[in-house]
Amino acid sequence: MLDFNDKYSEYLRYFEESLDKKLSSLYKTAPSVIKDAMAYAVEGGGKRVRPVLCYATCEMLGGNITDVTELALAIEFIHSYSLVHDDLPSMDNDDYRRGKFSTHKQFGEAIGVLAGDALLNFAFEILLSKKDITDGYINAAKIVADYAGYGGMIGGQVLDLLSEKSVRSDEKTLYDIYINKTAKLITAPILAASCVTGGKHFDALKEYGSDLGLLFQITDDLMDAFGTKEEIGKTPHKDEAENKLTSIKVFGADGAKEKARECYLNAKAVIEKIDDIGFLTAFTDKMFQRRS
Repeated sequence: MLDFNDKYSEYLRYFEESLDKKLSSLYKTAPSVIKDAMAYAVEGGGKRVRPVLCYATCEMLGGNITDVTELALAIEFIHSYSLVHDDLPSMDNDDYRRGKFSTHKQFGEAIGVLAGDALLNFAFEILLSKKDITDGYINAAKIVADYAGYGGMIGGQVLDLLSEKSVRSDEKTLYDIYINKTAKLITAPILAASCVTGGKHFDALKEYGSDLGLLFQITDDLMDAFGTKEEIGKTPHKDEAENKLTSIKVFGADGAKEKARECYLNAKAVIEKIDDIGFLTAFTDKMFQRRS
């Protein structure tokens, strides 16, 4: 049995190999600048949290990671497009992402917009490219589309933008933003793997994904407030500068740390009765430990 770090590295190698193959399949007739921008946005950075969660959950439930290859790729392309658009001047206006220039700074704003559009479209091309599509796979793809759309991630981003212009700083509004903007795209790969393996432990994994997503976002708030550019790979202190509604704004720094701890303990508790949870437990531990 590989330890956590070795297993994580194994998942990463498989994902990067799959990603290279998929990027090499981009239409030869497409303008090179859009292919370069797409590759720039999705390559060379990030811990591939979502694909890893998809693979790990699938294996935990008795499946093979080849069963979720297309799902893991599609979710990472969706995540990458969301970051490209999130960095745009009309959104969070960030010049850096993962320690390098954000896509629109590297290729220009117009190509940045189009690269994000192309990544989203390509994600669904990938989903539809799978052979031998089962009912479970169709249900998984529906969850990906739902959780990434206006009723999920995009809806959360809209609430996030609206909160910048509001004096409201209540807990309900904060959680509406965090559940949709962040937690749903972390929950999607977990539930997709459940669907593909027969819907095993669906409800428990849905709750786990929500808690893990909240933990991820709250620790992200703490890192933005107390981390350095080198540590977080992007401009720090952006949330306060742009009047973002954050866990620190609502609960204070100490309160945010306590909320992170609550999410951490809840996430671990909800999956404790599932077999072979070693990797997910260690993953949750690592997520909690990254807070500043």
